[in-house]
Amino acid sequence: MYKIVSSVVLTALAGSLALAYPAHAAGAAKSQVATVKEAPLRAHLAFLSSDAVEGRGTGQRGGELTVTYLETQAAAIGLQPGANGSFRQPVKIAGVRSLPEKSSIGVVAGGQPLPLQFGADWVWGPGDAKADHTLDAEMVFVGYGINAPEEGWDDFKGLDVKGKVIVMMVNDPAPTAAEPKRFNGAGLTYYGRWTYKLEEAARQGAAGVLLIHTDASASYGWSVVQNSWAAAERFQLAEGKLGTGLQGWMTDATARKLFAAGGQDLDKLRAAAESKDFKPVVLNARVKGEARAEVRSLNEFNVAGIVPGTDPKLKDELVVYSAHWDHMGKQGTEGDTIFNGAVDNASGTAALLAMAQEAVRNPAKRSQMFLWVAAEEQGLLGSAAYAAKPLWPIEKTVANLNLDSLNFVGLVKDVSTPGSERTDLGAMAATTAKAMGLQIAAAKPDLGGGYFRSDHFSFAKAGVPAFSVGAGHGWVKDVEASDAKQKAYRARYHQVSDEYDPSWDLAGMVQQAQFTLNLGRMVADAPKAPQWKAGDPFGKARTAAK
Repeated sequence: MYKIVSSVVLTALAGSLALAYPAHAAGAAKSQVATVKEAPLRAHLAFLSSDAVEGRGTGQRGGELTVTYLETQAAAIGLQPGANGSFRQPVKIAGVRSLPEKSSIGVVAGGQPLPLQFGADWVWGPGDAKADHTLDAEMVFVGYGINAPEEGWDDFKGLDVKGKVIVMMVNDPAPTAAEPKRFNGAGLTYYGRWTYKLEEAARQGAAGVLLIHTDASASYGWSVVQNSWAAAERFQLAEGKLGTGLQGWMTDATARKLFAAGGQDLDKLRAAAESKDFKPVVLNARVKGEARAEVRSLNEFNVAGIVPGTDPKLKDELVVYSAHWDHMGKQGTEGDTIFNGAVDNASGTAALLAMAQEAVRNPAKRSQMFLWVAAEEQGLLGSAAYAAKPLWPIEKTVANLNLDSLNFVGLVKDVSTPGSERTDLGAMAATTAKAMGLQIAAAKPDLGGGYFRSDHFSFAKAGVPAFSVGAGHGWVKDVEASDAKQKAYRARYHQVSDEYDPSWDLAGMVQQAQFTLNLGRMVADAPKAPQWKAGDPFGKARTAAK
């Protein structure tokens, strides 16, 4: 376990970093090249992933220490406060823990109670940050629960589901021979993400939503759902667009019992749901009883710093660089209880600090924001809160480049830019890569919906061209050893073993940060802002913002 525990060491580290980059005037020489340095990046990474900040947990002491560190370093670098004179943007969050032992909620199907065990058969909790809910609601199967006019798809077909509990499948309809590109063909669209399902249920006015889990559709076992919903405190935004009163999951076996008890065949309904002619089916079942939960309110914080632009007109427009500062914090009482999150995402958090240091020294025509967002691990909450209440007009925000889990292995010949092809950022990324002697990694079908699972997506939903800059895999040296090192990280992902190793070769991490800063600089200096490609659904939000 990599530890920095001495208060003397902490004080010395913070002081040395501040002295390493004194504040620079906005009028610094433009000829100076913005070159990301390894030394500050490594120092930030070592501290942010040390036991001293306790895994940077949401709602935990380590989270507050992290925010304090970030705002202190932002000031030392010379960033200007981005949140009305402060570096902190409050994010109101509710912590939710279901209380099945104090609840009486259950399902009645075919007139008979359906025996269900919380955790083993289904999980549920409030989606609206309220502790108590009383339900007596009819259940309706709505297929994939998708309303996509551009696809000519409506799983609700005019049925008013207000006050009902809707049951739906995850993912989206599969392509067919007649329509090989429907819902992005083999790739997953946002309509397939379970987060969309919960959002659409709320838009439809449903009282609750239950998703049917299968290992194949989720790409993970039921135990993952259990750990997130049954055993741990979950977090959700406590203001703005909230979810339904009840939301949760059921196992495939539970769904089969429920549908059969109500006189329905789940397999036949699944098959019917693959057609755009599908109509919702009212089940002979109801959700009845009281659902109770323990709810606490807390403030987390995004941290935002600005490098003002130099052009009299373009300085009103903004390029945002983002990374989430949070990880999973401290959990459990025995053994190693700290989830240090060195790669995920102390690496991106540290990289942004090192990049900001150089951006301050060499400002661009447009303004630039360095944004460290909270509670990504809880469902992109910090970036969603920012998009709902942006610190800079969203219509003047021209791009977002996000960093999450950077390359800790070594130098590469390529860089990954998934999702950039949806906008002009794709061509700009290719130009940036070529200038650095890099290639753009070959695109792969987005089978897991990766584009919708990191903080850039909150910006994309608001209409801002955005993507996450990924690490390449074309290793410059020791290809087999580098491949093995990268693959070995999979076993450490979201585990206490994701710890910083002082022997890491950070040349690849610096390279990834430099590419991101170079691309952002190109966007910040370009005569025209990047645009969405014609027909992209997120481009509609951009048009609406203007």
